[in-house]
Amino acid sequence: MQIPFTKAHGALNDFLLTWASDAGPLDRAAVAQAICHRHAGIGADGWIVVSPATPEHAEIELWNSDGSRAEISGNGTRCAAAWLVDLGLAADHVQLRTGAGRKELRLLSRRGAAFDWEMNMGTPAFPADEPIGLNLRDGERAAVLVDVGNPQCAFPVENFDFDWRAVGAEVERHPRFPKRTNVSFFRVAGRRTIEVRFWERGAGETMSSGTGSTGAVAAAARLGLVDDEVTVETPAGPLRVRRAGSDYYLAGPAVLIGSGHFTLPG
Repeated sequence: MQIPFTKAHGALNDFLLTWASDAGPLDRAAVAQAICHRHAGIGADGWIVVSPATPEHAEIELWNSDGSRAEISGNGTRCAAAWLVDLGLAADHVQLRTGAGRKELRLLSRRGAAFDWEMNMGTPAFPADEPIGLNLRDGERAAVLVDVGNPQCAFPVENFDFDWRAVGAEVERHPRFPKRTNVSFFRVAGRRTIEVRFWERGAGETMSSGTGSTGAVAAAARLGLVDDEVTVETPAGPLRVRRAGSDYYLAGPAVLIGSGHFTLPG
C-alpha cells in the first residue's frame, strides 16, 4: 500500500503530513514507525494525520517516530498550518484542533514554501509548586515540571558539557513519569535569551522543539530568570517566545520540503 505524504520542518524538527482519508484503517502506530524510520522510511521526528474539522480548519493527530501518540508539537502544528495554507484551505489565521485542545496560529510572513507563524500555546501549568530533585545516575538534578499541552521536565544548567542525551533518555523513562516526559536543558544567557537542548518523548534528540522551548521559557520565568520576551537559541536556530498575561506565544518557521508516496512494507 502507498501512503501519500508531504514533508515539512519547523526549525529542523521534521514531520510527515497525511490526510486521514489516505491513511485508511491501518495500524497508525506501525505506520508511524515505518514511515518515520531514518533509513528504511522517509525519515521524520513524527507523522501527523490530518482530518477536516468544524469549526476549526482541521484536526491533527500526532504520532511519534517510535509509534507512540503525542498530544501536541508546537513545530509540527506550524507545519500543518503551512500545509493547509499552501493547499488553499486556510489563509493568514488558522485554527487547529490538537490533542491539547484548539490552537490558533497567525501567519507573520511567507516566502514561497517558507512560512513564519505565531501560535498561542496557552497557559502553562506547573504540576509541582517548587523545583523538584531527581535522583539520576550522575547525581541529583533540580528540574521544573511544566505542562504546555504535553509534559515537560526542564533542567536549568550552566553549560552543556555533560552527556545530556543520556540524562534525557533516563529522565524520559524515570519512575516519576509513568507516561514518560519530554526533557529540556536550558542555559540562561541573559534576561531575553536562553539556549536549550531537547530530548523528546518518543523521538529522542531533536534539533528544536516548540513545546520544549515554551516549557523552558516558562520554567525560566518561574525561577525569575527571564523577561516576558525571550529568544530561544536551539541547535537549529532561534525560536521566539513571549508572554502576554498568562498565555505564552511561540513564533517560528515552518518550511514545506516536498511530497511523495511511501510504500508500506509488506
